[in-house]
Amino acid sequence: MLCALFAALTAVCSQVMIPLPFTPVPVNLALLAVFACGGVLGAKKGAVAMLVYILLGAIGAPVFVGFSGGIGVLAGPTGGYIVGYLPAAVIFGLLLRGRSVPSGGGAVPGAFQSPAAVDDTKRTVPAVLARRKGTALNIVFAVIRGIPAMVACYALGTAWFMALTGTGLGAALLMCVVPFVPGDILKIVAAGAVCEAVGRARNL
Repeated sequence: MLCALFAALTAVCSQVMIPLPFTPVPVNLALLAVFACGGVLGAKKGAVAMLVYILLGAIGAPVFVGFSGGIGVLAGPTGGYIVGYLPAAVIFGLLLRGRSVPSGGGAVPGAFQSPAAVDDTKRTVPAVLARRKGTALNIVFAVIRGIPAMVACYALGTAWFMALTGTGLGAALLMCVVPFVPGDILKIVAAGAVCEAVGRARNL
């Protein structure tokens, strides 16, 4: 059910997009769902969710950008980025899951855990500040660990774009990578906050 939920969330986020005049690759929120998927579900289940999403689109379900679908989209210039969601979710899940600031000793197995440095039942000012500091550190760690996942998606998508269009590396980077980096880093931050909230909720 969770895999299906994240596949559906990726489809919804893919529709929130802004087309750019200089590239066929639009700005959209899909990577936010991809990163959250890997962080919350882990690498294996995150891979299943992204595979479900890609296969749904491949058979014609309108889950890609602009309610598009079909194998032609995957074979098009932006198809590599869509396929890149799978390794991005896997890498983010492998690097992030269970690697947060622990509560009193080693990282807790399972989903991204909250950083409660003190007992949550204590409402003292130092306790609150400790939790906030741990939360901030976990989100920073999410950004650091999210960058390799983002690069994997970029690498696959850009290589496919270059192969199909004959565009050189420099031009491809300017069209398909550079304009998207700031927004995608913000998506990693948001995904880290989501994973942090889920981990905290599971620890209640």
